[in-house]
Amino acid sequence: MIRPPGSPGAAFSLAVEGDQRDDPEARHRFSTALSIESGWAEVGQVHGAVVLEVSAGGKAGEADAMFTRRAGLPLAVFTADCLAVVVGGDHGVGVAHAGWRGMQAGVVGRLLEEMSTAGLAPQRAWLGPAIGPCCFEVGEEVASLFPGAASTTTWGTTSVDLVAAARLQLAGVEVWSSDHCTRHHDDTFSHRRTGSPSRMAGLAWWEGEG
Repeated sequence: MIRPPGSPGAAFSLAVEGDQRDDPEARHRFSTALSIESGWAEVGQVHGAVVLEVSAGGKAGEADAMFTRRAGLPLAVFTADCLAVVVGGDHGVGVAHAGWRGMQAGVVGRLLEEMSTAGLAPQRAWLGPAIGPCCFEVGEEVASLFPGAASTTTWGTTSVDLVAAARLQLAGVEVWSSDHCTRHHDDTFSHRRTGSPSRMAGLAWWEGEG
């Protein structure tokens, strides 16, 4: 488990915590370890930029980001190379699932905008494990979509830096990143490394009153 510093309402699971998307027992154990509800709110994760406001656990609809102003409600996105982004504000919290398609569509910036419009005053963001620029080989046509975040793999081919892309969309917000590459760390699930269907969770919950 990764608990970012200064973030009482954010956590990122690792492989040792099990498949958080499809294993209810693993989810219950993880929730218990965090002292949070196990009835997480989820979205369909369609690699787009739709953002939903949620107020109850369960499946909220087809989207890749959500936010809440309800205290204690855990929001979850599931990843195995994509980036989980938690955004904390004075009056609520949000979370986004961002692969390169969602990032290019602006899902992280859209979450910030929707939270701001709702009066949740986003101030901080925490980025979980994701495939790093060291390993995220893409074609030139994909890299060209990220002029501020194109990079190179350790073997010299074109890549994209998802964390750098997220930071660009989080301008004006204090950002912490785990900088933990899923492809070359075996303590994480990675679709590119093993083809595993298992998923880690990026969790956000607001510990305020509401």
